[in-house]
Amino acid sequence: MNALTVLAPKDQFGAPTPDELFTLPPIIPGVDWFTKPVLLALLSAVVVIGFCWAAFGSPKVVPRGVQNVAEYGYMFVRDQVARPFLGKDADRWMGLLVSIFFLVLIWNVMGVVPVLQFPVASHIAFPAVLALSIYVLKVYLGIKHQGGVGYFKNMMFPPGLPKPIYLLLAPIEFLSNMIIAPFTHAVRLFANMFAGHMLLAFFSMVGFWFLFEKLTPLGAPIGVLGVVMTIILTGFEMFIQFLQAFLFAMLAAMYIGGALHAEH
Repeated sequence: MNALTVLAPKDQFGAPTPDELFTLPPIIPGVDWFTKPVLLALLSAVVVIGFCWAAFGSPKVVPRGVQNVAEYGYMFVRDQVARPFLGKDADRWMGLLVSIFFLVLIWNVMGVVPVLQFPVASHIAFPAVLALSIYVLKVYLGIKHQGGVGYFKNMMFPPGLPKPIYLLLAPIEFLSNMIIAPFTHAVRLFANMFAGHMLLAFFSMVGFWFLFEKLTPLGAPIGVLGVVMTIILTGFEMFIQFLQAFLFAMLAAMYIGGALHAEH
């Protein structure tokens, strides 16, 4: 059973509303900014730092335990995220990309950890700040490596096209690269975590309500269905959590690669 169904305030039918699921009170009275999502975001950072420190603080020639797990994660990010988009520059950016991947993954996994049960990325502020950081880095690297004029020229006027096409293409490319790309980078992660959290809360509430609050011969099968769906969706949600961490890191690598190399 999802703890949210017990701890969140209820509407007149006994179900927590979306606002009650995601707008949480301060942990410390009077400190309005210090809410559960902020605490879990800080805890996620500590977990990632501790994990990397335990794995690579005193690395062994033959990796074991935490180091072995971390190296598999490192190689996955290197081979599936960094090298396809950054090529020879991949190793230079591995620290950032590995950190982004593991941080977003822990953010997401918080949604299925018992008691905690809240995906940090389901609050738009967290993926928005991370996506904005990548966006600022992308623009900085683009201007640094291509020049101010060259960066915007390469972005808005890709070579090899008839000149009249640029009248339509240039504003589309500007809008896509400067506004839509960072917006979708954040919203894709947020929307998936928000929707997944809602589904888990709904089905766990169905199971709890019909098996414990309103147990009847007709309601019991619905309650069992709610529990079964909660278990199934939890497994599916864990896959989505990993996938979204991968996609967020992959897009970060793609944006960095495009800034470093005009041909991208």
